[in-house]
Amino acid sequence: MDNKVVHGISVTRDLINGMIDTVQKLYLADSIPWVIGYSGGKDSTAALQLVWLAIENLPVEQRVKTVHIINTDTLVESPVVSKWAKDSLKHMEEHARERQLPFKTHILKPAVDNTFWVNLIGRGYPFPRKRLRWCTDRLKIRPVNDFIKKKISEHGEIILVLGIRKAESANRARTMAYYERKRVRELLSPNETLVNELVFSPLEEWTDDDVWVFLMQYKNPWGYSNQNLLTLYKGATADGECPLMVEKDLPSCGKSRFGCWVCTMVARDKSMEAMIANDSEKEWMTPLLDFRNEFGDEEKDRERRSYRKMGGFLQGSYGKLNHGPYLKEIRERWLRRLLEIQLEISENGPAEFENYEIISLAELRVIRRIWVYDKHEFEDSLPRIYQEVTGKVFHDPEWLGTGMFGTDEWYILKDVCEELYPDEELSFELMYGLLDIENQALGLNKRNDILKKLQGCIASNFYQNEEDALAYYMKKMTRKKNYGGKYDTKFLDNVVLSDSDIDDREILNDNDTKESETQGQLFSNEDDK
Repeated sequence: MDNKVVHGISVTRDLINGMIDTVQKLYLADSIPWVIGYSGGKDSTAALQLVWLAIENLPVEQRVKTVHIINTDTLVESPVVSKWAKDSLKHMEEHARERQLPFKTHILKPAVDNTFWVNLIGRGYPFPRKRLRWCTDRLKIRPVNDFIKKKISEHGEIILVLGIRKAESANRARTMAYYERKRVRELLSPNETLVNELVFSPLEEWTDDDVWVFLMQYKNPWGYSNQNLLTLYKGATADGECPLMVEKDLPSCGKSRFGCWVCTMVARDKSMEAMIANDSEKEWMTPLLDFRNEFGDEEKDRERRSYRKMGGFLQGSYGKLNHGPYLKEIRERWLRRLLEIQLEISENGPAEFENYEIISLAELRVIRRIWVYDKHEFEDSLPRIYQEVTGKVFHDPEWLGTGMFGTDEWYILKDVCEELYPDEELSFELMYGLLDIENQALGLNKRNDILKKLQGCIASNFYQNEEDALAYYMKKMTRKKNYGGKYDTKFLDNVVLSDSDIDDREILNDNDTKESETQGQLFSNEDDK
């Protein structure tokens, strides 16, 4: 590469050689192992490539410190990008072994009982949004932190290398000064959340174009194609172009955002939309995009969720009840659709995605246990749904069942409740909840807190409907306010009350069992859940 500046780009041979020299000195300065975050995107690729080039240019006898390359597989990554990253990791492993390089690859995954589908379809968590962003911590942060904590416990300290950059801030003088040889130790920043973790961000001052110039001018050292990476980014832009930023209004590959295909933190997944629009060979991802848009529909979301919170209690704001987890029929419908999409991709998608797994058997088994044991849905509908969609028997060798009740008893009870109490929306849920709590407690060693559990089930299920629950909650909050107690100000102070609303003579006293307010506080203090 010529030592020149191209359209304001400051990535020159001298700069890269200086950075390689700095990385080498930092690597040799101590025995602290390195961990590099690699997502498969351009920034993490550039950071890893820089480190790789630096260590590869060291004598073999100096390559003694392990460099762990970690890739966080959330299990809901964009399938194209996920495959790219995993294929890249295989190349890295093989190349490192052949060249006697100290790189070790690791694919980190969330715990099976904390995946996206287990929480959304199993527990019924509302899809992630700005005020309820439950996904990032469970799917990304915890797996990485668990890995890093393990390495810290083994070595006392680690250095985490990240490809993070300051948004559109490229002060070249500061960049050069930042990488001066005598300031090697100053390149390391402490992590605010993890003790004994130091962070090294070699690309901190780079622009999008700096990254692309480096990737295009320096051959990928582990034998993968950076040109193909560029093509991947081009396919994820609306117009299929990926120019260098010679003018500020031109589109840039840097604006492409790869991540979880289920992400609902943005209104639209423009990257996947562009991939499908630009390449007919990627049209097989259309059902994924459609499904994401279906469950991420904000306008329809309220009606799909229970008006009680996860623990069965009531919570409100602006004169309305805040809705909680997804209803049984919604969770079952989405599971069926997910399995249908998986089958469709397996049968009609590209050959390399024939075994693409949207949801794993392990996740399905966890969801089954949540539905049956935690939610008392002893109908046990998951194996039936699975077999109806796939034509295969659901394999669950460790399943013990719930005892005397099953599908037949479920529908008999449902018919009886609908016949005797047609106006009581929660009568069936109350009955199957009480029966299953008692059924699960058979045996003297299982009857601890049985009365408390039965009482909690009654407390969360005897409202006639949402209107009845809302009237009760309003009266309760009014009574607390009138008597100087702590009440839900956001709910009550934003509505105009009638005389009947403030008549607290109909309200049960605070010792009743109307609500179990101490249960399931997972979603408390949130407005929209």
